[in-house]
Amino acid sequence: MKRDVHLVLLLLAIIGLSLVSLTTWKVGTSRERALQEADTHGLNIAQTLTTYSEGVVRQTSLLLLDLVERLETEGSEPITIKRMNALIEQQQPLMPQLSGITIYDRQGQWLLSSNQAIPAGADSSGQAFFIHHYSDPSRETFIGSPIRSHSNKEWVITISRRFNDTHGAFAGVVAVTLGVENFLKLFGKIDLGRDGAIGLSSTDGTLLVRYPFREEDMGRNFLHSPIYERYLVDQSAGTASFISSLDGVERLYAFRKSDEQPLITTVALGKREALTAWRMEAMLSFVVVGSLMVITAIICCLLIRHIHRRIKVEAELRITQQQLVSSNRQLELLAMKDALTGLANRRCFDETLAIETRRSRREGVSLALLMIDIDHFKLFNDSLGHIAGDACLRLVSRLLEECVRRPQDLVARYGGEEMGIIMPNTDRAGATVVAKMILNRLFKENIFHPSSPFARVTVSIGIAVADGGLIQSQQLVEAADAALYEAKAGGRNQFQ
Repeated sequence: MKRDVHLVLLLLAIIGLSLVSLTTWKVGTSRERALQEADTHGLNIAQTLTTYSEGVVRQTSLLLLDLVERLETEGSEPITIKRMNALIEQQQPLMPQLSGITIYDRQGQWLLSSNQAIPAGADSSGQAFFIHHYSDPSRETFIGSPIRSHSNKEWVITISRRFNDTHGAFAGVVAVTLGVENFLKLFGKIDLGRDGAIGLSSTDGTLLVRYPFREEDMGRNFLHSPIYERYLVDQSAGTASFISSLDGVERLYAFRKSDEQPLITTVALGKREALTAWRMEAMLSFVVVGSLMVITAIICCLLIRHIHRRIKVEAELRITQQQLVSSNRQLELLAMKDALTGLANRRCFDETLAIETRRSRREGVSLALLMIDIDHFKLFNDSLGHIAGDACLRLVSRLLEECVRRPQDLVARYGGEEMGIIMPNTDRAGATVVAKMILNRLFKENIFHPSSPFARVTVSIGIAVADGGLIQSQQLVEAADAALYEAKAGGRNQFQ
């Protein structure tokens, strides 16, 4: 009684630990899946925004290229500048992101401004983009740090390109300004939650645009931040989890480097917000598990109260079960044995042949089948009676079992006076040896058969061998039967 109570308590502990372990594993796996889904979502948004930013910069670069070619071909004379101003006015509506276009000469003086009158004495020679082009002979487009526009005091991103004179010397800069506000409007349409953020920066770590907008972040450099130092050095895309250095919020970052432009798009999701649904699911799981554990404890208490009666019933059931198992084993043996000969019966033969045929196909090994028929057995019965016929069947069956010595081989009564031998892993030569042995043993046994032309009991044997090919068990039986008929037609007392 006491031992059973301990077993019930042990069962309760095992169930409780199993439920807690399973729930903990499920909650942990669910959390990882939620984080992976958030990373995938962030990467998809980053890809979309990267494509958009590439398109804007590409369109701007084409406009710059066109203006530079005109300046280098036609010069920067006032009449040329006037024509270019008219051209810019026509193209500006096609680019809503465009804030303005400015052309500077080699001293940094303004030659053209598309969105404002040129201020007196305006000098931009100290601007970072101007210094870059003045000192770098590269003709590539340069994306500068965000600055405040002189005309409307809004934050803009400068995309510029140098142009040369006819001698290849530096002649000035063409700069296009893109309003940061246009990027913020697009970024603001993307639902990233309360703690979400989107950033667009150059590959040198300079922040160009950030949503939500914070003026103190404009132009800030993140080259030595963890995400740049650990991930962006040798990866074009990836995800990471960090606490933001700007506002101290832990976020899931997804970043992509542009393949065409020196831009990096970063999408950050608040980690706590990303796991909101997971926390609800985890809480529900623990509530359900706690309820199950309470119910399990109640059931265990009831089991302990009625344990005496249960033990008695279980003892009676065990006795009945043992009797049933014993009876089933006897029935199985009877179902697989031929009552007269003691050999395996037709059912056992069919099941074994099907199994061995599949194994032969699967492992590519040979399988031999011998079909054996007692010659003139009907005449034997007619001459000596059925009792003698039954004795003859038993004697022939015993001889067959003596000729087949391997444990994996099966001798079965196929039907009437016909026997079958299944021999796995046996080729044609091995099957022939067994057939000859059977014929020799019957010859030595010399069982009297008055109605046989041989004056003794003989058998005809048909052999079929599967070499591991795609053959079915029925095909193998048919092949062995065909060989058996050939043996009979050839005069009996032989194998084919």
